[in-house]
Amino acid sequence: MPCAVKTKPIKENNTVVSIITPLYNAGKFISQTLESIQNQTYPSWELFVIDDNSGDDSLQIAETFSENDKRIKIVKLPENKGTAHCRNLGTELANGNYIAFLDADDLWHPKKLEKQLDFMEQNSCNVSFTNYLHIDEDGNSLKKRIVALPQLSYKKQHHNNYVGNLTGIYNAAVLGKIFSPELRKRQDWALWLEAIKRNKKPALGLQEDLAYYRVRKNSMSRNKINLIKYNFLFYRMHLRNSVLVSVYYLLRFFWEYFLVRPKHIQKLKD
Repeated sequence: MPCAVKTKPIKENNTVVSIITPLYNAGKFISQTLESIQNQTYPSWELFVIDDNSGDDSLQIAETFSENDKRIKIVKLPENKGTAHCRNLGTELANGNYIAFLDADDLWHPKKLEKQLDFMEQNSCNVSFTNYLHIDEDGNSLKKRIVALPQLSYKKQHHNNYVGNLTGIYNAAVLGKIFSPELRKRQDWALWLEAIKRNKKPALGLQEDLAYYRVRKNSMSRNKINLIKYNFLFYRMHLRNSVLVSVYYLLRFFWEYFLVRPKHIQKLKD
């Protein structure tokens, strides 16, 4: 049996979207990230920036934004706890009917919330995600688009993580709050898998470019050997499969990752 994922009912309120941003030593990028949220054409949001005991000027920059925009709330952790802990703490504090995530170095299109919430309302959708583009550390396009599947079933998500965490939104008023396991990596995969399971029908993909994922030179996601380990741990420790079953699913993951997933990645022309 999979690990239990905690849930908590949402409060009735006027804030529609709660956004959660873990922050750790992202002083170079956090201003752009916060500006991309402030520039949203949909104004009814709150943002929880969870500072994971940064050692640079990240916290000071975020606090400047918070002083001028009361929708931005800062929480400082006394010691480093990791991304999963920060996201879970933000989820605990969230007041919105919908919950979304944006890491401290990524960006949103100005109409991201407006278009995605309208899409969810029109399609009676509780879990959605969108296309996103890759950019480099300086914000330049890497000419790469990750295309959202029109529909994403539990089985398909079990084989591979098809939800870009910076694009996902779920309806917490309907599904309850979802708290991811505090894995070092792949905790977002677990969260969206649980969201689809709880929704009892596929997540829907909005095929518009509404977010920008920053590819950093030394990011953990670029270490392929570590990813193999964390993928195995996802199946073995989080989903509680046996070693043999976990190995089987890991091999199935590789098949999906190398042969199927590339079909949903587009190289853009200059």
